[in-house]
Amino acid sequence: MPLENENRIIEINGETIVPGENKLVKINISRLPTGTLIDIPVHVFNAKETGPTVLLQAGLHGDEINGVETLRRMLENKDFTIAKGAVIVVPILNIFGFIHFSRDVPDGKDVNRSFPGTKSGSLASRMAYHYTNEILPQIDVGIDLHTGGGQRHNYPQIRYTKDDASSKELAQVFNAPLCFASRLIPGSFRKAAFTMHKPIVVFEGGESMRFDELSITEGIRGIKNVLAHFDMLPNTETTDNKTTHLETTKWVRASRAGMFVPAVSNGKRIKKGEVLGMITDTIAKRSKAIKAPFDGLVFCINHQAVVNQGDALFHMGQP
Repeated sequence: MPLENENRIIEINGETIVPGENKLVKINISRLPTGTLIDIPVHVFNAKETGPTVLLQAGLHGDEINGVETLRRMLENKDFTIAKGAVIVVPILNIFGFIHFSRDVPDGKDVNRSFPGTKSGSLASRMAYHYTNEILPQIDVGIDLHTGGGQRHNYPQIRYTKDDASSKELAQVFNAPLCFASRLIPGSFRKAAFTMHKPIVVFEGGESMRFDELSITEGIRGIKNVLAHFDMLPNTETTDNKTTHLETTKWVRASRAGMFVPAVSNGKRIKKGEVLGMITDTIAKRSKAIKAPFDGLVFCINHQAVVNQGDALFHMGQP
C-alpha cells in the first residue's frame, strides 16, 4: 500500500501540531439559533518518527453512535500512543445530528451526500467543505465508522471501494468478520476521498442509537490491526479468525405489508429456501414466510416491526 510516509506538520483550523505533539483542536462550523458555537472536535496524535497519517472518524451520521463509543473508549484507554506517523481522531463529525438524535443536520440534508461541499452552501455542504479542506489533504488512509441506518442492524463488516487495491488491502488488514466491495456514492465522503487518492474503508456494525458490544469490540480490534500493520502500535492481534469475503450481496425485500418477525440471527449462514422470517397481518388471517433465495449468510436484519411491501428486510451475501 503506497503511502507518502513523510514526517509532516499537521495544521487544522490555524493550529499547528508538530512531530512529537498531541493536541485537541476544533473546526468551527456554525452556531445554534441560541448563538451557541458548534465545532468539530479533532484529536491529533503526531509521533516523532516518520510514518503515515491515519484518519479515524465516526458520527458522520449523527444517530450512529457505535463508532462514537468505539473511538471514545480508545481515547479513554490511551490507545493512540503511537510509535510513528500520526493519527487524526474525529469521534463525532456531525455534531448537529448527534445532539438532535438524527442522521442528518437540522435542515434535513445528509452530510454524507454533500461532499466535497461549498463554503457558502447549506449547513451540510459547509460542514463537508471545511472537512474536505482541513482534514483530507493531510491524511494517507482513513477508517470511517458507521452503523446500519434506521432500525437495520449490521453484523460487523468492512467495506472497500471496488477496483481500489489500496482500500481492499486496508480492509483485509482490518480483518472484520465480513468484508466486501461497495460502490462509491456521489456526494459521499468516501467518493471525495477517492478523487483525492486517499484510500478509505467503511466499518459497519450494529444499528443507530443503540450500543452493540460485538461491533464496538470488532471496531477497536480492527483499528489496532491497521495501526499495527503500519508499525504505529505493537501487534496485538489475539484471534486467528479471518475475514469472510462476500463476492455478491442482495437485499431480500418484503413481498407484502404487515407485522414482521425475523426467524434467524444476524451473521448466520443459511441455506436456500430456509425461512428467514414471517410477515403476518394484524388479524391473524394471513402470513407469509420470507425464504432465503440462495445459500449464503445474513449480515443485516431490519428490526422494524411493521413493514411495507418492498421494504428491505435482510441483506444476504455469498462468499
